[in-house]
Amino acid sequence: MNKQRFIVDKKGNRTAVIVPIKEYNALLEDLHDFAVVAERRDEPVIDLQKLKENLITDGLL
Repeated sequence: MNKQRFIVDKKGNRTAVIVPIKEYNALLEDLHDFAVVAERRDEPVIDLQKLKENLITDGLL
C-alpha cells in the first residue's frame, strides 16, 4: 500500500484522499461484490451435490 496522501483545506483539515487508480479499482470491485452479496442474501440455498446434479443435467459439467 502506498503512503497516504490527502487534500486539505486552508485550515489543514483533510477533505479528500488521493488513491492510486489500481487501488481505487480494487476498492470498486470489492464494493460491487458486497452489493451482490447483499442483494442475494435472501435467495434459497442448495447443497453442493444438488448444484453438481443441476450442472450435469444442464450439460455444464
